[in-house]
Amino acid sequence: MKTILRSQEFSCPSCVAKIEKALKSVDGVQEAKVHFNTGRIEVEHDLSKVGSDKLVDVVQSVGYKSQVSPL
Repeated sequence: MKTILRSQEFSCPSCVAKIEKALKSVDGVQEAKVHFNTGRIEVEHDLSKVGSDKLVDVVQSVGYKSQVSPL
């Protein structure tokens, strides 16, 4: 499953790397890509292992607010 999150909290490439690393460390996440210029965070994950609420929590745990983007 692909979930799109949005965040306008990060301001540098190291922030992007921090978010991607945190998301990729979660069991069930196959890929995480943060688009610095747009604030879009794309996460490919196994829904049976990790839901969108958990993804938001992971981003928050490294210091950034995010929300699930409506389709």
